[in-house]
Amino acid sequence: MTKADLIEKVYLKTGFSKKESMEIVEEVFDLIKSTLAEGEEIKVSGFGNFVVQNKAARRGRNPQTGDEIEIASRKILTFKPSPVLKGAINGEGR
Repeated sequence: MTKADLIEKVYLKTGFSKKESMEIVEEVFDLIKSTLAEGEEIKVSGFGNFVVQNKAARRGRNPQTGDEIEIASRKILTFKPSPVLKGAINGEGR
């Protein structure tokens, strides 16, 4: 599903105009991005948790040359689905 598909679904389910639906979807995504960029966790009941974690610097190896390199520390985004979402994916609770 693309963002355009999501906008179309919001349009069809809510009765808002396509422009309003696009603005709603864009605003939700902007809010999620800015919240995660600030390092905050996002918990969506019945869906899951988005968490920004710090990965420490580490030694790595260039696969082409075999030379050791330093991989810089960085932030990563993880998602942990809720049991409700896992159940829905696995066809439970229908």
